[in-house]
Amino acid sequence: MSNPIVPRESEMSLAELRGDCARMAPHWVVPAKTTAKPVEPSRIHGVTVPPSSARLIDAMSEYGD
Repeated sequence: MSNPIVPRESEMSLAELRGDCARMAPHWVVPAKTTAKPVEPSRIHGVTVPPSSARLIDAMSEYGD
């Protein structure tokens, strides 16, 4: 009984990889789209942000808004 020669991953071409993906695509389940509804700020309770985290977020605008 002989074993077929299977190429290593690094030897697989992009075209072969795309072909494999195309053959598998019909088997993938796509979840139904759901959209999250915004929550009113008055309904948010018990969330605390440490001062160091607040400073980090506040400083992020310096890196490009």
